[in-house]
Amino acid sequence: MTVDDMSEATENTDLLTGGEGSASDEPEAARGGSEADAKPATSTEDEAATSAERARRKVREGTVVSNKMDKTAVVAVVDRVRHAKYNKFVLRTKKLYCHDEANDVNIGDKVRVMETRPLSKNKRWRVTEVLERAK
Repeated sequence: MTVDDMSEATENTDLLTGGEGSASDEPEAARGGSEADAKPATSTEDEAATSAERARRKVREGTVVSNKMDKTAVVAVVDRVRHAKYNKFVLRTKKLYCHDEANDVNIGDKVRVMETRPLSKNKRWRVTEVLERAK
């Protein structure tokens, strides 16, 4: 593609998109707004989108059952689920491997964990706060 071809291509796109070289009689607002509207999203809008994504992450509360690993805690989360056939409540326990950056949780602590990106083979959660320390 030569320089002349490139200049013709840009002129053609200006005509198609209603750029400066077009002879459009429509007012600027009718064509899609001003240049300020065409700018990419600002950082505050990006932060709002990020916080909206984080609001959808799963949050669970459970009890620490093991802290033997480095920067990892095993948290048992108990859920009450209604049995499909008998309609009685059954306790279901799920063990979650959680990232604990400071190694500050101990066995028996009640903690709140939040879902996160995969950190290792089994670790998909992180400890967000300690709700109650073990006695």
